[in-house]
Amino acid sequence: MALATAFAVAACGSNADKSAAPAAAGAHSAHAGGPAAPPQPLRAGERFVDLKMAEAYTPTPSGDSGTDEYRCQVIDPGLTKAAFLTGTQVTPENVALAHHAIVYAVPPRGAALVREQDAKTPGVGWQCFSGTGVKGADVEEDEPGATWVDTWAPGASETLFTQDVGFKLEPGSLIVLQMHYNLLASDGKPAGSDRSAVRLRLTDGTPQTRELDTFPLDAPTDLPCAADESGPLCDRAASIADVTKRFGPEVGGTADEQLEECGQSAPKPGNTQTCDQEVPAPMTLFAGFGHMHLLGRSIKVELNPGKPNAKVVLDVPQFDFDNQRLVKLPSPVDIGPGDTLRVTCTHDAGLRKKLPQLSKLPPRYVVWGDGTSDEMCTGIMTVSPRKS
Repeated sequence: MALATAFAVAACGSNADKSAAPAAAGAHSAHAGGPAAPPQPLRAGERFVDLKMAEAYTPTPSGDSGTDEYRCQVIDPGLTKAAFLTGTQVTPENVALAHHAIVYAVPPRGAALVREQDAKTPGVGWQCFSGTGVKGADVEEDEPGATWVDTWAPGASETLFTQDVGFKLEPGSLIVLQMHYNLLASDGKPAGSDRSAVRLRLTDGTPQTRELDTFPLDAPTDLPCAADESGPLCDRAASIADVTKRFGPEVGGTADEQLEECGQSAPKPGNTQTCDQEVPAPMTLFAGFGHMHLLGRSIKVELNPGKPNAKVVLDVPQFDFDNQRLVKLPSPVDIGPGDTLRVTCTHDAGLRKKLPQLSKLPPRYVVWGDGTSDEMCTGIMTVSPRKS
C-alpha cells in the first residue's frame, strides 16, 4: 500500500445548494480566503526543509481547457536518510494565478519514471489533471505508486500531524507539486509566471512512530448521457473505446475490470454506483477523503453496512473537486478480516452544461478514465497496519 495522506487539510469549500454546479475547474477565477496562518513552531526533533520549483512557469492553457491549466513539477527534497513527514505547507508565489495545489510524494522506486516524464516534456514540468500524470507513479498505482500528501487552497494553513504518526520518506523520494492555474481574469491569456514553494516538516521518528498507509476503495462509474443529450459517445462501448484510444488498453479496461472486482455481472447505468470490499488484514482506520472529477456530487464510505456495528466513516454530501480534503475520524477505528467497507459515489451528467471546461465537449457515457471528461470514484482511507 502507498503512504497515506495528511490528517487535516485546510482548504476552501462550497456552500452552494445541490441544484448549483459545484466549484470546479474553469468555473471561477480564485477561491475566497484570507491570508494563510503562520506556521506552528517546530516541536522537539523536527526540522523544516524549504523547497521551491526549479524554475518559474508561465501558465498557458490550451484551447480545449479554457482558462485552466494543471501543471506538475518535480522537486527533489535531497533526503540522505529516512524521515517522517509530519507537516506540509504550500506557498504559491503568484496567488492571482494559483487556484489550488496538490503535493504528491513519490517513493525512490518511482523516481526514474517521474524524471523521465519531466525530461521528455518540453518546457517546465508537464501537463497533469487527475494525479501526477506519470504512469506507474500515481496514487492509483500499486507499484511504485505515489502518495497524496497535501492539498492547498487560498487561506490554507500548514497541514500538521501529531508527532507519533507520519509519512515515511526514504532517501531518493521525490515531491511532485501539481499547480492548478486559473486565468479567467485574463481570458485565458498569459498573465505572469509562478514559482511556488513547499515547506516540509520532517522528523527522524522514534520506535513508536506509526507509519501511515492508504487503502483505496474504488467503485465503477457508469454514468449515461442526460435525457436531453445524444451523440455517438453516449454508447458505453464507444465511450470505452474512446478512453482506450486516449489512455491505452490498461485504463480502457478498467470499467469492466471494476465490475468483476465488485462482484457485479453487468453494468448498472445510473447516477449512483457502489462497491463492497473485504478488509484483507488488521489495520487502524484514521481518516479518509473522496476523489472524483468534475461531475462528482457526493461520496460516502461505510463500514459493515447493514450490520449492527455499521458506521459511516467518510461522508462528503457535497463534493467539491477543489476541496478534496482529508476528513479525520472522531477516534481511530480498528478493522480487520471479516469487516466490509462500501464506497458509494453519485455523479451528475447535468453538470456538464454548467461547467466551462466541459460544456463545449460532446456528450458521453462517462466511465472510469484519467481525463477531464472522464470520471473516477475512489474513497482513499488513511490507515496504519497492526499485527492483530
